[in-house]
Amino acid sequence: MAFASLALLRKGDVFLMIAAVVLIAFGFSAIFSVELSRGVDDVFLQKQAIALGIGIVACVIVAAMNYHALRHYARGLYAVGVLMLCLVFVLGRTLNGSTGWFVLGGFAFQPVEVMKVAVMIILALYFSERAKRRFGWKDFFVSGGLVALPVALLMFQPDLGGAALLVGTWIVMMVFAGIRPTQIGALCAGTILVVIVGWFFVFKPHQKDRILTFFDPSLDPLVTGYNVIQAKIAIGSGGLWGRGLGDGSQSQLRFLPQSQTDFVFAVIAEELGFIGVLLLFLAFMMLLWRMLVLSRMARDTFGAYLCIGTFSLLLVEITVHIGANLSLMPATGVALPFVSYGGSSLLLSLVLLGVVQSVAVRLRPGDRFYDIAL
Repeated sequence: MAFASLALLRKGDVFLMIAAVVLIAFGFSAIFSVELSRGVDDVFLQKQAIALGIGIVACVIVAAMNYHALRHYARGLYAVGVLMLCLVFVLGRTLNGSTGWFVLGGFAFQPVEVMKVAVMIILALYFSERAKRRFGWKDFFVSGGLVALPVALLMFQPDLGGAALLVGTWIVMMVFAGIRPTQIGALCAGTILVVIVGWFFVFKPHQKDRILTFFDPSLDPLVTGYNVIQAKIAIGSGGLWGRGLGDGSQSQLRFLPQSQTDFVFAVIAEELGFIGVLLLFLAFMMLLWRMLVLSRMARDTFGAYLCIGTFSLLLVEITVHIGANLSLMPATGVALPFVSYGGSSLLLSLVLLGVVQSVAVRLRPGDRFYDIAL
């Protein structure tokens, strides 16, 4: 059985694996650099290596599994994700201002990571079952309702970054499903209404401060605007080739807080420079491009939308993380897939890779591109 699984995995998409290996290498290099400045008490690399080992096993298992089985697990996984988001209010711990963590021993786990996968899969199931019909208002509201419940729970933690990722994933998947201009207008109006309600009734003071300092970091340069300012300094000082691994002043002198997680892109830009950032972008572009190619080659609409959903989730995560580092978006604590320190984030990324590989290994020679709405 094990040999059969390994033989099946040989048919996987090699470009996806190369891109993932390059991104993980970037991540471990950045984490190693950050750990140099923290002393012997921090074990970032050790914990990340453990998460990588677990993630590789999970990736292989998911890739060997027939992705059609996810049809039967989609609703159950969604229910488990919602239940975990509820239990975190009772059994969870507050870290970094958010009650969104389960802590076991020396490891912390965010249930939102399970919810991301669950939402992606259940949206893929919903859109695939209606792929032959024009995208209607019912589809808009039903799919939106599937996202609204976990988003509401996340907002009460509060976890603005996790909520933004789920909403962003839903929007990108609707674009591929064939959303119409009138529905886009309704979405924009609804977004404005949610922001207004959130500002006055949901957002915590520190979240409001993050949004305000996004527009003008100089409003509070030593507290809420500090991270963004230091990240811009780090990115700008990298130059063409960078200062060298372990030689970045912002990360090594600890001017840049959360440098191994929320601002790992700034660390890479400072120490590896424009060339390092270019290679990082090329790896992400290859990863996302192959997911789009596989979505067009999938043997059925469910496989196509699994690839589209994974593409959407990773695209939104990458955009939000790098946007926050470049001060183009508010800093919401979103990790950079495959790169940022964090066991739950790395495990999620590898599971998503396994889902796409499960679609890839079941392609037959001569399979035609599958037509999706876009």
